[in-house]
Parts: sequence; C-alpha cells; structure tokens
Amino acid sequence: MTTQIFEYQKTNRYFAQIASGLEELGAAEVKELGGENVVPAHRGIYFEGDAATLYRANYQSRVLTRVLAPLVKFQCHNEKYLYRKMKEIEWDQFFSLKNTFAIFANVSNSKITHSQYAALVAKDAIVDYFREKTGDRPNVERLNPDVWISVHIEKNFATISWDTSGGSLHRRGYRKFSVEAPMQETVAAAIVRLSEWDGKQKFYDPFCGSGTLLAEALMVAAKIPAGFLREKFGFQFLPDFDADLWQQVKKKADGQVSEIPPDLIVGSDISADAAEGAKSNLSLLPFGNQVKIQAIDFEKIQTLEQTTIVANPPHGIRLGKKEEIKKLYQKFGNFLKHRCVTSTAFIYFGDRTLIQFIGLKPSWRKPLRNGGQDGRLAKFEIFAHHFKK
Repeated sequence: MTTQIFEYQKTNRYFAQIASGLEELGAAEVKELGGENVVPAHRGIYFEGDAATLYRANYQSRVLTRVLAPLVKFQCHNEKYLYRKMKEIEWDQFFSLKNTFAIFANVSNSKITHSQYAALVAKDAIVDYFREKTGDRPNVERLNPDVWISVHIEKNFATISWDTSGGSLHRRGYRKFSVEAPMQETVAAAIVRLSEWDGKQKFYDPFCGSGTLLAEALMVAAKIPAGFLREKFGFQFLPDFDADLWQQVKKKADGQVSEIPPDLIVGSDISADAAEGAKSNLSLLPFGNQVKIQAIDFEKIQTLEQTTIVANPPHGIRLGKKEEIKKLYQKFGNFLKHRCVTSTAFIYFGDRTLIQFIGLKPSWRKPLRNGGQDGRLAKFEIFAHHFKK
C-alpha cells in the first residue's frame, strides 16, 4: 500500500494565520524563525521551511494565531465533490478513533455559500472514512479537540489543511485568572514588539488587569518561548513528524531562557483582585516572581521617568460609562504629562474615539484588532519642553 503524499510535503509551504493589520509584523518574525520566501497576505503569511522551521514557528512565534499545512487543493463547485475529495484523504495517517477532532471552515465567493455547511460536509466525509475502514468513528469535540482541520473555499477553489498548531496559539497557558474583556495574548505580544522595548529600560503597565501585557513582556525579556506552557501541538500528529528533531528544537529554544533583573517589569491596577490574579498568572511562567505587581491607582504613582509605559486602559464599550471613561483618560493624560517626562507610552485604545481625551499628540497610531474591537495603538513621546508654562 502506497502512502499518500500531501501538498505541504511537496512544497514545504505553509500558511500562518494572523490578526488583520499584523501581517508585516508577523512576516518579519517568521523570517527570524527561519522561514523563507515569506509573503504577507490578507490576515496571513505564506512561507516555506523545513520541519524544524515549522516547529519553531509554532513554539516560538509570539504573534501568529496558527500555522496551517495544506493537504490537498482542488476546484470545488458543490458539496458532493467536497465530500468525495475529503473522503479520499487518508485520515488515519494523522489520527485514530481515540482522538477527537474539529473542523473550522471559511467560505467566500463560492457556490457553497455557508461555512458551517462546508464544515458539516467535511465532518461527515471524515466520519464515513473511518466508519467504512474500521466500523467505528472518532468523536467531534468543538472546544478542545485533539486535532483541528481547516476547510478554506474561495472562488470555488478548496484548500484542505492540517492545523499544525493544534488550536489557536494565543492560548499560552498562563492565564488562569481573567478580567472582563481581556486582551488577547497575541495582540499583547504585538504591542510589546511594536514598542521596540528591548528589556534594558523599565517596563510599566498601570492598568495591568490579568497581567497579559506584563506576561508577554516577561517572555520577551527572559526569552521564554511563547509555547512554553502548551502541552501539545498539531504538528505532532503529522505523518512525517520527527520527534527527535522536535526535542532538539525545543531544547535549543528552552536553553535560551534567562533570568531578568527584579523591578525591570512592573505593573499595577486599581483592583486588588486584578493585581492578585495577575501575580497568580505570572507565577506560572519562569521568573514570573521577578515581576512586581501592586494594587494602586495610577494617580498615586509618584513618577515614571525613563520608562516604557504600555497600557490597555478601560474603554467602557461594554461598561456603558462613557463620561467616566472620558475623565479617566483626561486624568491619565495629565499623569503622563506631569509625572512621566522622558518616558515613552504605548496606549491601546479599544475605542479609538478616546484618543482625543489624552491631551497628547501621538507620534503614530496603528490599527490593531483585539477580538471584535477595531482599536488603535498610539505612541506618545513625553518630553519636558512640551509642558513648560
């Protein structure tokens, strides 16, 4: 019996998904991790690489959402053909009856018009493949399956891919405590990267919430791989998975982890519960106890000079307190002007209309989506001569 050869094995070409607006940032990171022929696309990045590069992209990337390995590609004008082509794939090369699976589908400008319907057809084909071969079927698990499969149909052209990440890479594993509307880990990592913070200057988050920005800063400063706490990856199910090579990649990355100085990364929040939760989350990471977190209102902080200030203040979209929120931003702007001279602030505005209330002119602003929010990241350089009377 001949073993089926899949698309990614012929080309060594993969597609990394990423949040809209971060394509160029992600492309630069993929190149750093060894990717070749890197081409940014809409909400993603095409790249080529060997198995080690694929493992690194999943284990060490801070901003990618997931990495897909294409299995088959074909013209697809109806659901019967989709079912047939899905059933031709030798799924038992990837997983067995004991594994759970899930399918995520995306359909646009095609005769098959509904993503959920495409996913259902694909699921039926996989179930029937196993049932005809073994007399039994694997189970579908929507929330936390063992393996994920992607169905992408655009202009009647289908690409069936294996999710080599095994679920979204933003799930780092350190966020056991959460606050309302938390920042996604990959977005926080993108903000830290866009700040160009190099770990030499103090890093401070005065609205730390559950500590996501602090954790991502710690992982950068201590060179902790983004996937350090993840228990499994989808590439471990690939038919050509090389366990020895994966251990080499992991060992090399883990070997770069190094201690950070105390008080290099500091955070605070007005909520004592949030501060305690952030401490608890950080404690799951190496050297997380070196990150100082306290419960304090930012207005009681005496001074933050020569500091990289990074923050995601409350924006009130879900809280319905627009006037209170405006005043909060005005106070925060005054705090930056008068107590943070010589510092640089990178503020994420989940509601971009709030930028005007800071009372400072941003050096730049960049669109940045966080979940459903079409937010903006703005940079403020705070110089003493700006505020002389």
